Amino acid sequence: MRRADRLFHLVQLIRGRRLSTGEWLAARLQVSLRTVYRDIADLQAQGVPIEGEAGVGYRMGQGFELPPLMFSQAEAKALVACVRIAQTRLDPELARAAEQALHKIVGVLPASLRAAAESMVLHAPVSSIDDQTLLRLQTLRQATEAKSKLRLHYRDLNEQASERTVRPLGCFYWDAVWILSTWCELRQDFRNFRVDRIESLQVSDDSFRDEPGRTLADLLRVEEVCLTSSGRH
Repeated sequence: MRRADRLFHLVQLIRGRRLSTGEWLAARLQVSLRTVYRDIADLQAQGVPIEGEAGVGYRMGQGFELPPLMFSQAEAKALVACVRIAQTRLDPELARAAEQALHKIVGVLPASLRAAAESMVLHAPVSSIDDQTLLRLQTLRQATEAKSKLRLHYRDLNEQASERTVRPLGCFYWDAVWILSTWCELRQDFRNFRVDRIESLQVSDDSFRDEPGRTLADLLRVEEVCLTSSGRH
Protein backbone atom coordinates (compact mmCIF):
# COMPACT_ATOMS: atom_id res chain seq x y z
CA MET A 1 0.00 0.00 0.00
CA ARG A 2 1.34 3.42 -0.92
CA ARG A 3 2.00 5.72 2.02
CA ALA A 4 -0.55 8.25 0.77
CA ASP A 5 -3.19 5.51 0.62
CA ARG A 6 -2.19 4.29 4.08
CA LEU A 7 -2.53 7.78 5.58
CA PHE A 8 -5.96 8.17 3.98
CA HIS A 9 -7.02 4.77 5.32
CA LEU A 10 -5.67 5.66 8.75
CA VAL A 11 -7.81 8.80 8.84
CA GLN A 12 -10.86 6.79 7.81
CA LEU A 13 -10.26 4.21 10.55
CA ILE A 14 -9.91 6.86 13.25
CA ARG A 15 -13.00 8.74 11.99
CA GLY A 16 -15.10 5.58 12.17
CA ARG A 17 -14.61 4.83 15.88
CA ARG A 18 -14.93 6.66 19.17
CA LEU A 19 -11.46 5.57 20.22
CA SER A 20 -8.84 3.51 18.38
CA THR A 21 -5.71 2.14 20.00
CA GLY A 22 -2.41 2.12 18.17
CA GLU A 23 -2.35 -1.68 18.33
CA TRP A 24 -5.76 -1.95 16.66
CA LEU A 25 -4.76 0.50 13.94
CA ALA A 26 -1.49 -1.32 13.31
CA ALA A 27 -3.33 -4.63 12.93
CA ARG A 28 -5.85 -3.18 10.49
CA LEU A 29 -3.18 -1.49 8.40
CA GLN A 30 -0.77 -4.43 8.69
CA VAL A 31 2.11 -2.22 9.74
CA SER A 32 4.20 -1.85 12.87
CA LEU A 33 3.03 0.12 15.89
CA ARG A 34 5.96 2.49 15.36
CA THR A 35 4.73 3.20 11.82
CA VAL A 36 1.27 4.06 13.15
CA TYR A 37 2.72 6.49 15.69
CA ARG A 38 4.87 8.12 13.02
CA ASP A 39 1.96 8.43 10.58
CA ILE A 40 -0.30 9.97 13.24
CA ALA A 41 2.41 12.48 14.15
CA ASP A 42 2.77 13.42 10.47
CA LEU A 43 -1.00 13.85 10.07
CA GLN A 44 -1.16 16.02 13.20
CA ALA A 45 1.69 18.15 11.85
CA GLN A 46 -0.34 18.65 8.65
CA GLY A 47 -3.29 19.97 10.65
CA VAL A 48 -5.47 16.86 10.89
CA PRO A 49 -7.14 17.17 14.36
CA ILE A 50 -6.32 13.71 15.73
CA GLU A 51 -6.64 13.73 19.51
CA GLY A 52 -5.13 11.24 21.95
CA GLU A 53 -1.80 9.70 22.77
CA ALA A 54 0.20 6.50 22.56
CA GLY A 55 -0.96 3.84 25.02
CA VAL A 56 -4.40 5.43 25.40
CA GLY A 57 -5.95 5.71 21.95
CA TYR A 58 -6.89 8.20 19.25
CA ARG A 59 -10.04 9.90 18.02
CA MET A 60 -10.84 12.53 15.43
CA GLY A 61 -11.58 16.06 16.60
CA GLN A 62 -14.87 17.70 15.70
CA GLY A 63 -15.36 19.54 12.45
CA PHE A 64 -12.98 17.47 10.34
CA GLU A 65 -14.37 16.51 6.95
CA LEU A 66 -12.99 14.70 3.92
CA PRO A 67 -14.16 15.21 0.34
CA PRO A 68 -16.74 12.72 -1.01
CA LEU A 69 -15.27 9.26 -1.45
CA MET A 70 -15.14 7.18 -4.59
CA PHE A 71 -15.43 3.45 -4.20
CA SER A 72 -13.26 0.90 -5.92
CA GLN A 73 -14.92 -1.90 -7.89
CA ALA A 74 -14.26 -4.37 -5.06
CA GLU A 75 -15.74 -1.98 -2.48
CA ALA A 76 -18.86 -1.39 -4.60
CA LYS A 77 -19.36 -5.15 -4.96
CA ALA A 78 -18.87 -5.65 -1.23
CA LEU A 79 -21.59 -3.09 -0.45
CA VAL A 80 -24.07 -4.83 -2.74
CA ALA A 81 -23.23 -8.24 -1.25
CA CYS A 82 -23.60 -6.97 2.32
CA VAL A 83 -27.01 -5.44 1.68
CA ARG A 84 -28.27 -8.54 -0.14
CA ILE A 85 -27.21 -10.80 2.73
CA ALA A 86 -28.43 -8.53 5.50
CA GLN A 87 -31.67 -7.17 4.09
CA THR A 88 -33.96 -10.12 4.80
CA ARG A 89 -32.41 -10.54 8.25
CA LEU A 90 -32.89 -6.96 9.42
CA ASP A 91 -35.97 -5.42 10.96
CA PRO A 92 -38.25 -3.66 8.43
CA GLU A 93 -37.08 -0.13 9.21
CA LEU A 94 -33.39 -0.95 8.83
CA ALA A 95 -34.03 -3.11 5.75
CA ARG A 96 -35.71 -0.18 3.98
CA ALA A 97 -32.91 2.18 5.02
CA ALA A 98 -30.28 -0.26 3.76
CA GLU A 99 -31.96 -0.54 0.37
CA GLN A 100 -32.33 3.25 0.06
CA ALA A 101 -28.69 3.81 1.02
CA LEU A 102 -27.51 1.26 -1.52
CA HIS A 103 -29.57 2.90 -4.28
CA LYS A 104 -28.00 6.27 -3.44
CA ILE A 105 -24.49 4.85 -3.49
CA VAL A 106 -24.93 2.84 -6.69
CA GLY A 107 -26.67 5.78 -8.36
CA VAL A 108 -23.62 8.03 -8.13
CA LEU A 109 -21.07 5.44 -9.29
CA PRO A 110 -19.54 5.70 -12.75
CA ALA A 111 -21.30 3.49 -15.30
CA SER A 112 -18.59 0.81 -15.28
CA LEU A 113 -18.58 0.51 -11.48
CA ARG A 114 -22.37 0.55 -11.33
CA ALA A 115 -22.58 -2.30 -13.85
CA ALA A 116 -20.00 -4.32 -11.91
CA ALA A 117 -21.82 -3.77 -8.61
CA GLU A 118 -25.26 -4.63 -9.98
CA SER A 119 -23.94 -7.82 -11.62
CA MET A 120 -22.54 -9.08 -8.31
CA VAL A 121 -22.78 -12.89 -8.38
CA LEU A 122 -23.35 -13.38 -4.62
CA HIS A 123 -26.98 -13.77 -3.60
CA ALA A 124 -28.70 -14.62 -0.32
CA PRO A 125 -31.82 -16.78 -0.07
CA VAL A 126 -34.86 -15.45 1.69
CA SER A 127 -34.33 -15.69 5.43
CA SER A 128 -36.32 -18.17 7.49
CA ILE A 129 -36.92 -15.51 10.14
CA ASP A 130 -40.64 -14.83 10.41
CA ASP A 131 -42.14 -11.35 10.10
CA GLN A 132 -43.26 -11.24 13.73
CA THR A 133 -39.70 -11.84 14.95
CA LEU A 134 -38.36 -9.12 12.65
CA LEU A 135 -40.93 -6.64 13.93
CA ARG A 136 -40.04 -7.59 17.49
CA LEU A 137 -36.38 -7.12 16.60
CA GLN A 138 -37.14 -3.54 15.56
CA THR A 139 -38.74 -2.83 18.95
CA LEU A 140 -35.78 -4.41 20.76
CA ARG A 141 -33.27 -2.41 18.73
CA GLN A 142 -35.08 0.87 19.39
CA ALA A 143 -35.37 0.12 23.10
CA THR A 144 -31.67 -0.73 23.26
CA GLU A 145 -30.73 2.52 21.54
CA ALA A 146 -33.01 4.50 23.89
CA LYS A 147 -31.76 2.59 26.97
CA SER A 148 -35.31 1.66 27.96
CA LYS A 149 -35.94 -1.31 30.22
CA LEU A 150 -38.04 -4.18 28.86
CA ARG A 151 -40.53 -6.53 30.44
CA LEU A 152 -40.42 -9.92 28.75
CA HIS A 153 -42.63 -12.99 28.79
CA TYR A 154 -40.22 -15.67 27.68
CA ARG A 155 -40.37 -19.42 27.02
CA ASP A 156 -37.03 -21.19 26.83
CA LEU A 157 -36.06 -24.28 24.82
CA ASN A 158 -37.29 -26.50 27.68
CA GLU A 159 -40.70 -24.79 27.46
CA GLN A 160 -40.19 -23.14 30.84
CA ALA A 161 -42.01 -19.81 31.02
CA SER A 162 -40.71 -16.79 32.92
CA GLU A 163 -41.22 -13.06 33.25
CA ARG A 164 -38.17 -10.80 33.29
CA THR A 165 -37.32 -7.13 33.54
CA VAL A 166 -34.12 -6.59 31.61
CA ARG A 167 -31.77 -3.91 30.39
CA PRO A 168 -31.28 -4.55 26.65
CA LEU A 169 -27.61 -4.31 25.69
CA GLY A 170 -27.48 -5.50 22.08
CA CYS A 171 -28.94 -7.80 19.45
CA PHE A 172 -26.70 -10.46 17.88
CA TYR A 173 -27.34 -12.58 14.82
CA TRP A 174 -26.17 -16.19 15.12
CA ASP A 175 -26.60 -17.99 11.80
CA ALA A 176 -30.41 -18.19 11.67
CA VAL A 177 -31.31 -16.84 15.12
CA TRP A 178 -31.38 -13.36 16.63
CA ILE A 179 -30.31 -13.15 20.28
CA LEU A 180 -31.10 -10.33 22.70
CA SER A 181 -28.27 -9.84 25.21
CA THR A 182 -29.31 -8.19 28.47
CA TRP A 183 -28.64 -7.47 32.09
CA CYS A 184 -31.42 -9.38 33.87
CA GLU A 185 -32.72 -7.72 37.01
CA LEU A 186 -34.21 -11.00 38.28
CA ARG A 187 -30.94 -12.93 38.07
CA GLN A 188 -28.68 -9.92 38.65
CA ASP A 189 -26.49 -11.19 35.86
CA PHE A 190 -26.13 -11.20 32.10
CA ARG A 191 -28.67 -13.28 30.22
CA ASN A 192 -29.35 -13.99 26.54
CA PHE A 193 -32.83 -14.50 25.06
CA ARG A 194 -33.77 -15.86 21.65
CA VAL A 195 -35.92 -13.23 20.00
CA ASP A 196 -38.19 -15.85 18.40
CA ARG A 197 -38.98 -17.29 21.85
CA ILE A 198 -40.12 -14.01 23.39
CA GLU A 199 -43.86 -14.44 23.68
CA SER A 200 -44.59 -10.80 24.47
CA LEU A 201 -42.70 -7.70 25.47
CA GLN A 202 -43.39 -4.26 26.82
CA VAL A 203 -41.11 -1.26 26.62
CA SER A 204 -40.97 0.28 30.08
CA ASP A 205 -41.05 3.97 30.85
CA ASP A 206 -38.02 3.31 33.05
CA SER A 207 -34.70 4.07 31.46
CA PHE A 208 -31.27 2.98 32.61
CA ARG A 209 -27.72 4.27 32.57
CA ASP A 210 -24.53 2.35 31.98
CA GLU A 211 -23.21 1.06 35.28
CA PRO A 212 -19.84 -0.64 35.87
CA GLY A 213 -20.21 -4.40 35.51
CA ARG A 214 -23.54 -4.19 33.67
CA THR A 215 -22.61 -2.84 30.22
CA LEU A 216 -22.25 -4.47 26.82
CA ALA A 217 -18.47 -4.07 27.09
CA ASP A 218 -18.57 -5.97 30.41
CA LEU A 219 -20.66 -8.73 28.83
CA LEU A 220 -18.23 -9.10 25.94
CA ARG A 221 -15.30 -9.31 28.35
CA VAL A 222 -17.06 -12.03 30.36
CA GLU A 223 -17.77 -14.04 27.22
CA GLU A 224 -14.20 -13.61 26.00
CA VAL A 225 -12.87 -14.93 29.30
CA CYS A 226 -15.23 -17.91 29.13
CA LEU A 227 -14.17 -18.74 25.59
CA THR A 228 -10.49 -18.40 26.49
CA SER A 229 -10.91 -20.62 29.54
CA SER A 230 -12.81 -23.31 27.62
CA GLY A 231 -10.13 -23.33 24.94
CA ARG A 232 -7.47 -24.24 27.47
CA HIS A 233 -9.08 -27.59 28.31
